[in-house]
Amino acid sequence: MANRKRKFVLRVPVTPEERALIQAKMAQLGTRNFSAYARKMLIDGYIVHVDTSDIRAQTAELQKIGVNVNQIARRINSTGAVYAQDVEDIKGALAQIWQLQRYILSR
Repeated sequence: MANRKRKFVLRVPVTPEERALIQAKMAQLGTRNFSAYARKMLIDGYIVHVDTSDIRAQTAELQKIGVNVNQIARRINSTGAVYAQDVEDIKGALAQIWQLQRYILSR
């Protein structure tokens, strides 16, 4: 042990299902050496990073629009009258939603 090339031992607890998946992937590669497989995957494996900033921005905008629609609804409920400006504001909010949706989908 003193003359080992690799002096650090990494341990990862897994569930029985995860262990079965790992063993299946090892079988696909034709290897039975878990250390070699784990080392290769940890060093050369790739990381998938999903950029959700567009979705977060859309969610924030939808929240702002929802607040505006809520204010309009409260005003309508308190006065009992629907104003043309309120209808235009709601139409504008819907147009913003569709514009954001098209922008995100086009990227």
